[in-house]
Amino acid sequence: MSSSALYFMHSLGSALIYSAYMKHFTAMYMMPVQGLDDWMAKPEEERKAAETQMKKDWDKWVADNSSSILNTISVGKPKKISASGIEDSRNSIMMSSYVQAEDLDAAAGLFKNHPHLQIPGATIEVMESTPV
Repeated sequence: MSSSALYFMHSLGSALIYSAYMKHFTAMYMMPVQGLDDWMAKPEEERKAAETQMKKDWDKWVADNSSSILNTISVGKPKKISASGIEDSRNSIMMSSYVQAEDLDAAAGLFKNHPHLQIPGATIEVMESTPV
């Protein structure tokens, strides 16, 4: 395979080699701002118990899908940049994952029972990613 057939990505200090034979997809873990506010307003004990269980479920999901997952990142508070300047912002994006699969339906299928969906109002959006 020629070097032009491979894409490289640097992630957390280690190089990941993307297969030229699998397509790549970005999954955006979404949560409406009001839903996140409602979640954070829950009693801490209740929220922490649910988060602990979701973490266990998430770890199992990662183990079950490790051959498809290339990278997962958490995102922080956003800034909105426009022609009129830079300002604080809020959006629905919580995290993202980069995965490989044969097609969009297969990539979306990876997330069908994802633990993120246990949070009321949470969704996951999956779209094909290509180098620019």
